[in-house]
Amino acid sequence: MLSDEIKRLHELHQAGALSDAEYEQAKARILSGAATVSLSKDATSREGTSFDAHRDNLLSGLRRSRLDRWLGGVCGGLARTYGLESWVWRLIFVLFVLSFGTGILIYLLLWVFVPEE
Repeated sequence: MLSDEIKRLHELHQAGALSDAEYEQAKARILSGAATVSLSKDATSREGTSFDAHRDNLLSGLRRSRLDRWLGGVCGGLARTYGLESWVWRLIFVLFVLSFGTGILIYLLLWVFVPEE
């Protein structure tokens, strides 16, 4: 809901996570219907804020696929979001399982925390 997003922005601004310029820019984008919020140069120089906003932008459109799935739809959702084919994402997860053993953990975490489309 639009009012919830503006309220959340106001809370971030009050907590000091957003500067005045960032707050006004984000508020204008929400009101104009823009989907992503870009950071200004001064925000990227502050520690923590740029990482959090970058992470939020990377994961904001991620959804598990209902159609392109073998198990949980994670690879199909990654393919739709980032433009790589789903078989490439499956290969990446298999390589991580075989080489580092972390592929299963990452896949399970994405399966649990990423909502379905």
